[in-house]
Amino acid sequence: MQMSPIIAVHLTAAVSALVLGPVVLWARRGRTQHPRLHRALGYAWVTLMVMTAVSALFIRDFKLPNIGGYTPVHLLVSVVFFGLTRAFWKLAKGDIRSHRISMQATYISACIVAGAFTLLPSRYLGHMLWGQWLGLV
Repeated sequence: MQMSPIIAVHLTAAVSALVLGPVVLWARRGRTQHPRLHRALGYAWVTLMVMTAVSALFIRDFKLPNIGGYTPVHLLVSVVFFGLTRAFWKLAKGDIRSHRISMQATYISACIVAGAFTLLPSRYLGHMLWGQWLGLV
């Protein structure tokens, strides 16, 4: 099974965001806070999330229940843009608590939940992982 360039970009950005997210959250919440690290890595994480969301718009699946090739997991694209917009809006208003909650919710919904759906055996990456690489399906 050949991986298309858009899926490679999407996968790279998504996995990078998945790994980087906890580091960004730790940099501000750890015993010793690192605000410069938090800000720099935060912008990198946001860039990765935007890359993931935009690239997802070009990945379509006509096998699963869909509308024009867009499956229910594509709804998370709007969740990403809403969450990031809300987080920056709250940050601009000085509401750090709401900013933190928005970023955490975006990380959980767009990285953890979307990743879980992506690894279902019926999905492309799930089939590759469980079938081709691990030989379980």
